Amino acid sequence: MRTKKKNYTSTDQLITKITAWIAGVIVVGLMIWGAISLLDLYKYEETNDAQVEEYINPITSRVTGYIRTIKYEENQDVKKGDTLLIIDNSEYKLGQQEAEAALLNAQAQIKVMESNELTTAKAASVMKSQIASAKAKLLKQQQDYDRYSKLFKVESATLQQLENSKAALDVADAEYRSALNSYETSASKVNDIRSQRDVYLAEIKRREALLNRNKLDVGYTVITAPYDGKMGRRTIQEGQLIQAGQTLAFIVDQEAGKWVIANFKETQIASMKLNGHAVIETDAFPGEEFQGTIVSLSPATGARFSLLPPDNSTGNFVKVVQRIPVKIKLDDSKKLTDKLKAGMNAIVVIAKNQ
Repeated sequence: MRTKKKNYTSTDQLITKITAWIAGVIVVGLMIWGAISLLDLYKYEETNDAQVEEYINPITSRVTGYIRTIKYEENQDVKKGDTLLIIDNSEYKLGQQEAEAALLNAQAQIKVMESNELTTAKAASVMKSQIASAKAKLLKQQQDYDRYSKLFKVESATLQQLENSKAALDVADAEYRSALNSYETSASKVNDIRSQRDVYLAEIKRREALLNRNKLDVGYTVITAPYDGKMGRRTIQEGQLIQAGQTLAFIVDQEAGKWVIANFKETQIASMKLNGHAVIETDAFPGEEFQGTIVSLSPATGARFSLLPPDNSTGNFVKVVQRIPVKIKLDDSKKLTDKLKAGMNAIVVIAKNQ
């Protein structure tokens, strides 16, 4: 049987050569790519389970009331101290005025008390001078009685004169004792009034505290930005009733900077150290690299911080590689990182044994 000889044209031979060269280039390319990938796996740890983070804090109200004015818009940049919204303060102003009036009343009462103390002290001083007068009168009457007693014994004075002297002596003694009692009563009243001074002073302090509290409430009706930042979505309207403690808005803290939380597998963190260098690339800006520094590694896996951490002692155990959150501070300038937003996905690469 004769075998039929195949004839190839020059075109077929050219196509075969080109195909062989292309296949060779592809194989060489795959080998180079594989070698580079293996080298990267040996030198670097990489994860795409990473997000850009910032402090996003709620703006809450410390008082209850109706919103009078809103002074910000969604996604607006604000500076520390900028007024965000104003709550109607009519009721709190009335409370402040009432507290001011109560404080004035307490201060007036202590002035009245001081006036009463002065008047009573003067009365006690008058009573004290009357004691000296009554004592002198009693001494004179005692001397007269003693003289008439001696005269009566030698029959130089009558019994009536002696009795009159005795009666005058008793009256003088009664007046002296009355003056003493009156002085003691006045002095006691002075001490009573002075003891009330601490009560009035305590009442003044209480009224001052109430006034300061009302002033705070009036101040709380003006809500300002706690730091430089950017406002989030606006969900409130003017005229809306809000409650104390209610969240009114969210603000992104631009003063605290930005960082990346990269969730590496537990098998990847053995060689990671604090202050280690990291390279970050975001999905939003492919090809643009950001520099970072490792500032901390989580003390536990992310699963342990979840609301319902896994319990492997139940018997339904399936080994799953856990992830450890690694916090990476962005080292680039604020101007460069302004384009990054909280929640953006990122790819983080960290060199081993650095």
